[in-house]
Amino acid sequence: MSNIPIKRALLSVSDKSGLAELGRLLAARGVELVSTGGTAKALRDAGLEVKDVSDLTGFPEMMDGRVKTLHPMVHGGLLAVRDNPEHVAAMEQQAIGAIDLVVVNLYPFEATVMRGAERPDIIENIDIGGPSMVRSAAKNHAFVTIVTDPADYAGLASELDSQDGATSLDFRKKMAAKAFGATAAYDAMISQWFAFADQGQLFPDMLAINGAAPTELRYGENPHQKAALYTPVGPHARGIAQAEQVQGKDLSYNNYNDADAALELCAEFAGGDPAVVIVKHANPCGVAQRGSLLEAWEEALACDSVSAFGGIVAVNAPLDGVTAEAICQIFTEVVIAPAVSDEARAAFAKKKNLRLLVTGDLPDPRRGGLSVKPITGGLLVQSRDNGAIGKADLTVVTRREPTEQELKDCLFAWTIARHVKSNAIVYAKDSVTAGIGAGQMNRRDSSRIAAMKASEAAEKYGWGASRAVGSSVASDAFFPFADGLLAAAEAGATAIIQPGGSMRDDEVIKAADDAGLAMVFTGMRHFRH
Repeated sequence: MSNIPIKRALLSVSDKSGLAELGRLLAARGVELVSTGGTAKALRDAGLEVKDVSDLTGFPEMMDGRVKTLHPMVHGGLLAVRDNPEHVAAMEQQAIGAIDLVVVNLYPFEATVMRGAERPDIIENIDIGGPSMVRSAAKNHAFVTIVTDPADYAGLASELDSQDGATSLDFRKKMAAKAFGATAAYDAMISQWFAFADQGQLFPDMLAINGAAPTELRYGENPHQKAALYTPVGPHARGIAQAEQVQGKDLSYNNYNDADAALELCAEFAGGDPAVVIVKHANPCGVAQRGSLLEAWEEALACDSVSAFGGIVAVNAPLDGVTAEAICQIFTEVVIAPAVSDEARAAFAKKKNLRLLVTGDLPDPRRGGLSVKPITGGLLVQSRDNGAIGKADLTVVTRREPTEQELKDCLFAWTIARHVKSNAIVYAKDSVTAGIGAGQMNRRDSSRIAAMKASEAAEKYGWGASRAVGSSVASDAFFPFADGLLAAAEAGATAIIQPGGSMRDDEVIKAADDAGLAMVFTGMRHFRH
């Protein structure tokens, strides 16, 4: 028989939202309610008749509630195969009653960690009995219904209505799959805390990765691919996945990827002068800092207005109406801001397909964590590239020292370069990108492409000269040959920032000296593949 009537339910929940309503619904159908501790009290407070688990097991709850449901009278009632004569005989011999429905959600381990609790409190919030009941019920889903999420109470109610007080096998299978996912995520979260927070391990022996609440996307990177967005279970940084979408079509896989790149770069300027970042295909194509967002937008757009078409825009300050109106002058896929004024919202509302995301605080670009990349047969795992350098970390390697403005532009260009796909070259002048070369197989070509974009911008806007003239240039890795540096010099750059460390550093330094350039080494590389 695939439909199993619900006659007895065991309820034990930490999250008591919807509990009273569910209890009333079950009681109205004549379901016997069995419960534990605080759950039993909440049901009684709602005026419901409840049997304590201790009455079922013959043993009191003990050891501060650590031991209450770990008993054959509970797990026998959950695990018995009811069409197996030996199981049925054992139940009759031991007076074990069947349990048809289990409603369990687990101790709030994540919330305990997030509020900064001490270690003993965190350990006490590792649920043992709950996951055991969940797994027992889920394993025996042929006969037992398991519900682990209050969001599924309504679905359970609908199922009971449509199946005359029973549940179908399809429903039980669906709930069992979700239950095993819940316990797996819970265990993963605990193992992560033990490994990373408690033991200080960077690469634990077993790496547990989890995600929850998937949002299925229209398609993946290409239309023939499937895609979904998961968010981590456990402590994590807030970002694009948690942003409020004010308007526009659903975000696609590529939108999420590009928007994340834009937000990560924009976060570098948190708390600084107004900054605008324009990203296309996960690469910045224009970045500027100015006295106002409108000025920053105009300068960032001028860097590469061709690539900006259909791009992603992120800003580091509350977005005003005037800037929003300016952004609306070109086709933009997504706009991201920590806050948005009413005037800006009204301006964007005229562009119904434009996605507007409000993030609140920007993420910390120096936060820790791991990045994970699947490869055939394995996972590549590394710590996040959160390294940073300041003025004091630079080493001048040329005869000419950079001016204060050149140093400022070097550091600005370096900030951008760390977010550009390798090989990366960024020309910058007066806190504005003049040209960006990304993702080339050699550094010379990246240098030339960036210079070409700067020349095209000068021609389009009628400037007297390319903004690469008098600019500072950042390279995400060392120049293996002098050719990339010479291409920058030909474009008019006057200062270079790069990691150094090439076998040909002396040759590159000599070329810089011969060209009259100032050059500084960072000692830190920022490949982004």
